[in-house]
Amino acid sequence: MTVTNILLSGVVGSTAYGLAHEGSDVDRLGLFAAPTDALHGLHGPKESHVTTAPDRTLHEAAKWCRLALGGNPTVMELVWLPEELYEVRTELGDELIGIRASFLSARRVRDAYLGYATQQFRKLRSRGDGSFSADTRKRTAKHARHLKRLCQQGYELYTTGQLTIRVEDPESYHRFGEQVAADPAAALPLLHRFEAAFAESRSVLPEQPDETAAEAWLRRVRARFYTPDAVRT
Repeated sequence: MTVTNILLSGVVGSTAYGLAHEGSDVDRLGLFAAPTDALHGLHGPKESHVTTAPDRTLHEAAKWCRLALGGNPTVMELVWLPEELYEVRTELGDELIGIRASFLSARRVRDAYLGYATQQFRKLRSRGDGSFSADTRKRTAKHARHLKRLCQQGYELYTTGQLTIRVEDPESYHRFGEQVAADPAAALPLLHRFEAAFAESRSVLPEQPDETAAEAWLRRVRARFYTPDAVRT
């Protein structure tokens, strides 16, 4: 897959969180700008490109903005990565990092992070009492680690306006994953604890994101990648 006009791209997932182990996939996430002329036709350009081997997801700039404004945890981490994990950085990409706080809002962060964590718990609960195959236990432990990470990161973002991608004490996440793999119900107290913490805490974030900043950035992207037709009829 060849995608041009990549504005920002980096290594995300378990490698970024500090939870990778030998044999873990290396996940990459980025965003690109479609040629502005391509947006004017009857059929718009493809908004996402996803590949495996290597695992890479690239979203068109407008789609990335919509997802980020909705509080999507996966896309949001792209603009909070440690410096060494970026593989492509452009001027416009740096501008996006500079306005990352404008995409945040209290309600959407709470709903998105707790919502994703709850989805992970449902996946765990659907697997029964832990008497399943080694491969299923491995997947269950992975979902449990993601549940804990989403709760921790979401609460940090909600209460401080900052997002730390690399987790503290990765070993505690692995221990939690093994506990939940043995008994999926072991994840419920943590989920309930964070549900209560969100409910009892006051967020530093505004109730609505600042779409004005995102709109202005996106218009700069469109201007940068607009090439007037050489001949008009």
